[in-house]
Amino acid sequence: MTAPGLGQGQAQGHGDVPSVSTPGQSPYAIYVEHLREGRLAYQYSRTAGKAVFFPRVLCPYTGEDCLDWRVSSGLGTVYSTSVVYPRKGDPYNVALIDCDEGFRLMSRVEGLPAADVAIGLRVRFQVHAPDAEDDDPYPVFTPAVFTPTE
Repeated sequence: MTAPGLGQGQAQGHGDVPSVSTPGQSPYAIYVEHLREGRLAYQYSRTAGKAVFFPRVLCPYTGEDCLDWRVSSGLGTVYSTSVVYPRKGDPYNVALIDCDEGFRLMSRVEGLPAADVAIGLRVRFQVHAPDAEDDDPYPVFTPAVFTPTE
């Protein structure tokens, strides 16, 4: 079921998913447009009942055209991490992040030394803005800081 005002392949998931697509726009283009607007979007297979990431045209579980767009809360947990030591420049980490909605993506954790990124660390999504005008934004994560409730 498609919500009013949303294009084919888009529906409401966790909260409203603003329409950012135009007819014939690729799933990757829709994903990047969400990033440009500060959201981490993913697809959800209505038929399989599972989150899907990286954006696709057809469901990888069923082969059907049954994918809706949803927006992640932006919270996740480091599943795996490695430190890369380039010949020039500072070390950086490459991490697999399990997002709370049930999908995993490769990214990096910023805001602490690369060697301090640990499996199980709770993280929060943010958009890394492109360095050049023609580059796409991409998701990175920072350590999630929770304030205790009183």
